[in-house]
Amino acid sequence: LGSPPAHVPSPAEEGRRRRRKRTRLVRSNLLLLPEAEAEKPKRTSLASNRLKTTKYTALSFLPKNLFEQFHRLANVYFVFIALLNFAPAVNAFQPELALAPVLFILAVTAIKDLWEDYSRYLSDKEINHMECLVYSRNEKKYISRYWKEVQVGDFVQLRCNEIIPADILLLSSSDPDGLCHIETANLDGETNLKQRQVVRRFLELDSEFDPLKFTSVIECENPNNDLSRFRGYIIHKNGKKDGLFKENLLLRGCTIRNTEEVAGIVIYAGHETKALLNNNGPRYKRSKLERQMNADVLWCILILLIMCLFSAIGHGLWVWQYGEKKKPVFDVPGPDGKYLSPVLASVYLFLTAIIVFQVMIPISLYVSIEIVKICQVYFIHQDKDLYDEETDTQLQCRALNITEDLGQVQFIFSDKTGTLTENKMVFRRCTVSGIEYSHDDNAKRLAMYQEPDSEEEEAAPKGGNLSQRDSICSHQSIKVVHRSQSTKTHRRTGSRAEAKRASILSKHTAFSSPMEKDITPDPRLLEKVNECAKHLEIMRSHEQPLSHLSPELCDIFDFFIALTICNTVVVTAPNQPRQKVRDRFELKSPVKTIEDFIRRFTPSRLTSGSNSSSSSSLATNKSMHRCGLSVLSSTSTESTLLKLEEKLAYSAQMNNNGYSSQQGRTPVGSGPEEGELRYEAESPDEAALVYAARAYNCSLVGRLSDQVSVELPHLGTLNFEVLHTLGFDSIRKRMSVVVRHPLTDEINVYTKGADSVIMDLLLPCSSGDPRGKHQKKIQTKTQNYLNLYAVDGLRTLCIAKRVLSKEEYACWLKSHLEAESSTENREELLFQSALQIEKNLHLLGATGIEDHLQDGVPETIANLRKAGLQIWVLTGDKQETAVNIAYACKLLDHDEEIITLNAESPETCAVLLEQCLQCVESKFSNNTIDEATGNMTIGFTPLYPPSSSVLSSLGLVIDGRTLAYALEPTLEDKFLALAKRCRSVLCCRSTPLQKSMVVKLVRDKLKAMTLAIGDGANDVSMIQVADVGVGISGQEGMQAVMASDFAIPRFRHLEKLLLVHGHWCYSRLANMVLYFFYKNAMFVALLFWYQFYCGFSGSSMVDQWYLIFFNLFFSSLPQLITGVLDKDVPAEMLIAVPQLYKSGQNMEEYQPHMFWMNMIDAMYQSLVCFFIPYFTYYDSEVDIFSWGTPITTIALFTIILHLAIETKTWTILHWSSCIFSILLFFFVALVYNASCPVCHPPSNPYWTMERLMGDPMFYFTCIISPVVALLPRFLYRTLQGTLFPTQLQLGRQLSKLPPEIRTQLLTKLNVKKESIHQTQPFANSFSPNFVANASDCCKAYNQNAPLPTSPKDESSQDTSMGFHGTSEMDSLSMGATFPWSPAVDQTDFSLLKWITSTPLFSRFGTVLQVSSSSLQNETQDTMCHRLLVSL
Repeated sequence: LGSPPAHVPSPAEEGRRRRRKRTRLVRSNLLLLPEAEAEKPKRTSLASNRLKTTKYTALSFLPKNLFEQFHRLANVYFVFIALLNFAPAVNAFQPELALAPVLFILAVTAIKDLWEDYSRYLSDKEINHMECLVYSRNEKKYISRYWKEVQVGDFVQLRCNEIIPADILLLSSSDPDGLCHIETANLDGETNLKQRQVVRRFLELDSEFDPLKFTSVIECENPNNDLSRFRGYIIHKNGKKDGLFKENLLLRGCTIRNTEEVAGIVIYAGHETKALLNNNGPRYKRSKLERQMNADVLWCILILLIMCLFSAIGHGLWVWQYGEKKKPVFDVPGPDGKYLSPVLASVYLFLTAIIVFQVMIPISLYVSIEIVKICQVYFIHQDKDLYDEETDTQLQCRALNITEDLGQVQFIFSDKTGTLTENKMVFRRCTVSGIEYSHDDNAKRLAMYQEPDSEEEEAAPKGGNLSQRDSICSHQSIKVVHRSQSTKTHRRTGSRAEAKRASILSKHTAFSSPMEKDITPDPRLLEKVNECAKHLEIMRSHEQPLSHLSPELCDIFDFFIALTICNTVVVTAPNQPRQKVRDRFELKSPVKTIEDFIRRFTPSRLTSGSNSSSSSSLATNKSMHRCGLSVLSSTSTESTLLKLEEKLAYSAQMNNNGYSSQQGRTPVGSGPEEGELRYEAESPDEAALVYAARAYNCSLVGRLSDQVSVELPHLGTLNFEVLHTLGFDSIRKRMSVVVRHPLTDEINVYTKGADSVIMDLLLPCSSGDPRGKHQKKIQTKTQNYLNLYAVDGLRTLCIAKRVLSKEEYACWLKSHLEAESSTENREELLFQSALQIEKNLHLLGATGIEDHLQDGVPETIANLRKAGLQIWVLTGDKQETAVNIAYACKLLDHDEEIITLNAESPETCAVLLEQCLQCVESKFSNNTIDEATGNMTIGFTPLYPPSSSVLSSLGLVIDGRTLAYALEPTLEDKFLALAKRCRSVLCCRSTPLQKSMVVKLVRDKLKAMTLAIGDGANDVSMIQVADVGVGISGQEGMQAVMASDFAIPRFRHLEKLLLVHGHWCYSRLANMVLYFFYKNAMFVALLFWYQFYCGFSGSSMVDQWYLIFFNLFFSSLPQLITGVLDKDVPAEMLIAVPQLYKSGQNMEEYQPHMFWMNMIDAMYQSLVCFFIPYFTYYDSEVDIFSWGTPITTIALFTIILHLAIETKTWTILHWSSCIFSILLFFFVALVYNASCPVCHPPSNPYWTMERLMGDPMFYFTCIISPVVALLPRFLYRTLQGTLFPTQLQLGRQLSKLPPEIRTQLLTKLNVKKESIHQTQPFANSFSPNFVANASDCCKAYNQNAPLPTSPKDESSQDTSMGFHGTSEMDSLSMGATFPWSPAVDQTDFSLLKWITSTPLFSRFGTVLQVSSSSLQNETQDTMCHRLLVSL
């Protein structure tokens, strides 16, 4: 009959199976149901809550660490060489001894890895042993357990100020509205509170939540690192589903605030939590210098192969010349009695030579670089100048291996808000109904306002019990009184560090400094607000409709209502565990369905005066969704909406006077005093507007999930029922709230957002209607005021409203509920739903908010530009605001010509770019250097960066729309060609994606080193794309910091980080790498020269112990000390003369030819160190080691003295390391030679060093050989520093002058540069006549143009690296600036000056000069005279 047919799964089953692969099921651990038992095997795959960031265990450490180290090809190479030495046919040293260097390097790296892993282990142990309350089925209560014991499916209870141990679905809250407030400072650094909501159906529970009764199944998405997203369903026992969103999820690492008690079920644990999935640890990049170093390592390998091949051929020829019969006595035959053929002998010798010459590849270079970089990072962290006392933060280095890139940056891409500015938004002025209120008194307050240096202690409110939250809040006195209570709270969690961190982060309420809160109202506007309130009170008492109020007063009333309620600000009171600042006489469950909403509009509802909650709401936290509504079928939705229309029509008939029967208000005195309220805002803009409204007595006194309470003069507290909140997003650039007005019972939409979008959403005005004309006039006036605000550098927002009829709202609600209930494309549907309601708006007014510049920003930008860095500012602000801030921070100068690109289409953009390029080239192509300024010289390079040496007077401003066109593949080259000719570039209205595209374009097209700096989440993509990413730990959280390579507290710290530490790190590492190559090549060359005298047999005249440990021990310490501590120029000089930074940009310290110069110098020095001892001991009876040991000693002296010549700064550590290395060599040699009579048969090293130290010839050789070997380098450095000094050498010598003289010279130098800049001719000013208007043209505001250059210079600039050219100023002689210039004064030119110009002998030179006072006075007088004349 055959087997039954196999079951073919239906499409529905296939869909469920595919969906389950993308989701996970979570059930309670308290139930022993069959379904739970069936899922038990799958549970083992779920992560536990144990945190494990360590990489090794006791058993796996050795094999795993070795496996990781062998990922480095250098380690594999050296292990291969060491193993090759075990082959008898090719070995050169004792096999065991040959392993020593490799084992030492591997051991050092392993110890470092072990120490780091042990530190991680201790940190993990502390966190894993923190305690929390977990529900026990046996004891039927919450019991204390360690975090590591928590599992997915456990029920956890948390109390105020406790840290969340895992990602928990919120099922219960002590808050009557099911809310929970959390602080995400540990996650993203934001100190403002965020709301989380209990899962919808669990709000309806009449009794306390019981974990034993939880039988629902949770289906949610698999673990991911998206902090802004969580999707899932909770399936109840009756089959109903409720949607789960991010507002229902408590994330690990956050802290419970303002909520006494919450409970939930664990969804993700341990390494599956979103916090740990986002923790990537330090970033590892490959620096530019390291890439160049790897190329030179390949050259070393090639040199090694050539030397080995040459030796092999030489050995083959040497063996061949003896033939078969004339074998030398020392040529030993093989075991079979036969001699090796020349070819086979050459092959064996090739392998032997690789072993002998292996030091040519620097085995310890990579480890030494790691050690040096770690030490450099440590010293950068210890710099007090990079610490910010106000925020108690210091520099963080998150990428350990690109410190030298800080010294080679060519482009800086910066955000504006929060990066250049404080991100402390202060309400400055506003316009309402077309009338502008300048707030002059408020402007005077801001002008004379000074932040206090120390915190002023506020008196604690009397009466009432303080919550645990307040023990760590901004009131200092409260914090002191309840210190023990705060400590006790955190003792339960077992983390004293977390308690300290929470105390610091909660020290101030976010965005609530006195400067931001204390707004001085405008008298005219305040009078109108009071007049409006009086009219409303009179109209209320006479039951008159609001339509009797004048349009202007109506707009003023709605304007301040919008400022107060159109936000997500959380209201807290110091004497309450959470905001009880509300009057809820009856508690009703929030609206969950349309049926519930219908009951809100029944006649009984309208006459009850109850202040119950609203229907569903949309996103409140920077997203466009909000938790809450169950999935409804379209049929049920339609039927319910029909009922809704009937009820709404009836309710409209009940209240034809504009008021509800009872206004739902409470007495004014029922709430707490205004001063007791604190506002927790998600952004400084929201806080600034709420504080501004409070200044006009329109105070936000309470916020629930469904209700906002506003206190007004003469009216008391009005409770606005919040129906929906449409959160802000970067696409819509606005946010809206849909509320039911307590006075009119109308459904109002209040919207605030960018003027560029709000103005396009206004209701079209009819030109024939007088009312329409009036509205058009108001819109025009408001736009003009907005432009004036932007010119003043203010951030602008438009405020608008819309009154919805019941029918319009019912129609919109239908589509909105369908969007919320959708399982696919939910975000897109909610976006379209928001667009439907945010249209036909009525303009109320606009605000101007001031964002102060950070301290030191203009000076920092000026110095960075002097250093040759081109700064681009990429901001989302409108163009006028960004331009004004750019002038304020000296990004743009008033004597610059500004090219403004605003295009409406790609075609227009292409035409504009082409016109601008042609105009720029035609205007400046024929200009030449004016003869009047041709003779002027300056010591350092000019103020202008190399990228703008030709057109240093141009600035480029481009808006977001035009930038999008310019970044298209067909136009990006033209845009870049124009931008690189401008000194400054300002991109306005740019999106996060555009920011990263601009950085990537410059990085890839120009091959330039880029740095991006920002402080917010919108800067993350830009920071990650740049070569060096810098985050600022500012007001917008820690997202930018977590994505960055370096984090700094303030923008001004970037100056020292780059100009000082960046320069030092690059200079140290560049010189150390070159020294490594020189040192190894010089020592290997000694062995190579000996091969000519030993028949290329691979023999060595150096004892194998010296050979193996020479680079490892005897000569390694001085170079490490120099690599960590050397300072070629002092920090104060690098800051005073920023132009010195250009040496790193131009890679002057490490250029390709320098590698070959070091190789040639190594060859010469090796010849001297080999042949002077050779001829000294020629035809004597000394043994090979008595001749080889002096060579080793001479080589050590030469290498250390070579380093001394290259060292710029001498400290006690430098001297100690050099002396220690020499003493260590002699100590080892004496002990080894005295204790090893038969260590290396047939040769005998016994007593070799002891005999040599008794021979005067040994000392003579050790003195004369290093002098002859180093004389060319010493003379070159001295002559070059005297006749053709580099800028760094000039700066170094300038730093040695007395402070008074140095200050005078620097002052005169700066004055001279400014005078040169100001006296340059205007020569063919850049006229704006080729384009004129803002929508389709390239604006150029004609100002004074700096000196242009000739066509020859322009062409040379285009062919240089990137677009960094050499200006005519750069080519001018620096000799006229300093007395040690190319023009040598014969009377002042002496060997004494040569010697004392080198750092090594500078102190000795000072002593010598002191002994000759006449020479000293003459030299100083000549120096000062010539320096002043040149300036």
